Amino acid sequence: MTVTVRAPAKINLHLGVGPSREDGYHQLATVYQAIGLYDDVTATEADDWSVSVTVTADLDASEVPLDGSNIAIRAGHLLCAHHGIERAARLEIAKSIPVAGGLAGGSADAAAALVALDRLWDLQTSDDDLLAIAGRLGSDVPFALVGGTAYGTGRGELVEPVTDHGHWWWVVVPNAVGLSTAAVYAEYDALGLGEHLRPPQGLFSALAEARPERLAAELHNDLEPAALELRPDLLDIRHEIETAGGYAALLSGSGPTWLALAGDADHARDVASELARDHDVVLCAPGPVAGAHVVTYA
Repeated sequence: MTVTVRAPAKINLHLGVGPSREDGYHQLATVYQAIGLYDDVTATEADDWSVSVTVTADLDASEVPLDGSNIAIRAGHLLCAHHGIERAARLEIAKSIPVAGGLAGGSADAAAALVALDRLWDLQTSDDDLLAIAGRLGSDVPFALVGGTAYGTGRGELVEPVTDHGHWWWVVVPNAVGLSTAAVYAEYDALGLGEHLRPPQGLFSALAEARPERLAAELHNDLEPAALELRPDLLDIRHEIETAGGYAALLSGSGPTWLALAGDADHARDVASELARDHDVVLCAPGPVAGAHVVTYA
């Protein structure tokens, strides 16, 4: 028997970053949205743990580990430990989320693995327990389980749904050269940018009103100055998005992927067509979409 689970990429409509905490993480106040770019994880019972990765055209997965350090295998070990069992599985990851792009593709893989293995072995893990395990794997993994639009606090692992009446469209512009999340946070600290965090009330109102122009004015990313300090070449892409007619340009998480907010699907395609003149990979994605969910049993 095999189980395939699909999990989405995430973007941060608002990313507020406080000072570094004693545990090394930063306090966050962020609004997540799951968008329609996905990784699929297929789990099959096996004698030993293994992982393989395939990618869609033009994506590079050379940085994804193929040993026990892969986050999907780590998810499997934590799930087994939680239930006090000794099992193993072969995990096949089909990636459509750009790697090291600030879109939480690894977190999506971990969330998909948790759900796939839970269903494969009929463990019936409670939602609360799955979220707790996910939080141990990474700050974005709980949201990858939940999906939709949500407010994240703590280091991002504490998530609660946000009222969102919009059907949004995003143009996604990946970058061939990844950007280390740890390096961006280190630069953020070096620049002394940490500040007191507060809920982004204006963004909450914009999501409830479902008006792209209103949302565009509320998008924000505290990490953008640090990312641009490390990669000033990324500033050119923001200008290209503005010239192509996007309502707003937003750096996704720690970068280097850029997002353009569009008014609808047709507008997204028009903006993407303009950007595709200078970029090999330009994607369109709707949001919000569902979190990790089963797509096939076989």
